Amino acid sequence: MSKNYVEITDRISRNVNTIAELQPDVMKNFSAMAAAATADGVLDLKTKELIALAIGITQHCDGCIGYHIKTLVGLGATKEEVAETLSTCIYMGGGPALMYAADAMQAYDQFSPQ
Repeated sequence: MSKNYVEITDRISRNVNTIAELQPDVMKNFSAMAAAATADGVLDLKTKELIALAIGITQHCDGCIGYHIKTLVGLGATKEEVAETLSTCIYMGGGPALMYAADAMQAYDQFSPQ
């Protein structure tokens, strides 16, 4: 069965909004942490998003793959940059990482303008 990462991220966003309504302090603080972690510093946002994608792959998180690929496409990351990041995931995570890396390539295609 093929995964649709646009649908996955849309569904998760709706459910996260429900959590935010019920637990606003938690989500406010999570958002603040995300903003602080992704702020430009020694590393730029694209580099940080590639790292986040790698972590999502090694943690087998479809939502993470979808959100970070979507952000990377918006930041202008090339398919080659993503593939090189995926190669490090495969090296460090073996076969299971390869399966999610392949899904990440599918997500890249789904979020890229046709």
